[in-house]
Amino acid sequence: MTTLTADRLSPVSIGGRPADFSQQLMHDFRTYGFGVVTDHGIPAGAVREAEAAARRLFALPDAAKRQWHIKGTGGARGYTPFGVEAAKDAAEVDQKEFWHVGRELPAGHRYAADMPPNIWPDVPGFREAALGIFAAFEAAGARLLEAIAIGLDLPAGFFAGPTRDGNSVLRFLHYPPQPAAPNGIRAAAHEDINVITLLLGAEEAGLELLTREGAWLPVKPPEGALVVNIGDMLQRLTNHVLPSTTHRVANPVGEAARRARYSMPFFLHFAPDYLIETLPGCITPENPDRYPEGLTANAYLLQRLREIRLL
Repeated sequence: MTTLTADRLSPVSIGGRPADFSQQLMHDFRTYGFGVVTDHGIPAGAVREAEAAARRLFALPDAAKRQWHIKGTGGARGYTPFGVEAAKDAAEVDQKEFWHVGRELPAGHRYAADMPPNIWPDVPGFREAALGIFAAFEAAGARLLEAIAIGLDLPAGFFAGPTRDGNSVLRFLHYPPQPAAPNGIRAAAHEDINVITLLLGAEEAGLELLTREGAWLPVKPPEGALVVNIGDMLQRLTNHVLPSTTHRVANPVGEAARRARYSMPFFLHFAPDYLIETLPGCITPENPDRYPEGLTANAYLLQRLREIRLL
């Protein structure tokens, strides 16, 4: 496959009229499954604190980090070391380590069985920074979902209920400097499981999406912008009107290969018991219903986690 060098994803400002923002964003989502968003409202200070906390975490010795790796949980919380996660059907594992932070639930919450408590490392300021950026991501995600709802001719608040107390996950990612002959790539071609993904830290080269024409398109956001992509759950809900696009993090070359790469994706999820059923407005004679049977968000999540070797 070829790699396109032209950047065809223009940044879209979340400010201004909601209808205008929705129209521009939906165009990119329908065409690429991706969008680049500026003026998203995530405070720069919260981003800096979270990035610094993540770097302190990943700088710890391997043995120290592994004490927070809980096997058999699908990596839902805490640390996942190198050599564990792989893209669906991939022959090799990804070249990355990561840490997951989920929603803090009160005691006795009805979703406690599906959303385990967080694991907090002995890293100064980590808990506070992680919860702060989690809340900021969630607020930005709610605004993006309003724009998507408007673009689908739904009430602006359509997604508020399905995502209330959703099983969303914040991931701190670390890709180390590349060896001379890397075994695999930083993140093999894959699609995301969730509703939408909000990503900070994509300015470092490597993120690429696969176009409908079969070419890899580098995603090159301006400093501080959000990269947003459609996940499989929203693709299923919309009967592929909004595509969950294959993407990867390619190995860098030159000087970039000698640098570590850090990023923060926020995987926005439905509540575990939300039944994903095709939206009637996304079914037409030209686009018949691909999913006549509904499936809960939690059942779908578990199915996909097995496919990527986390369960």
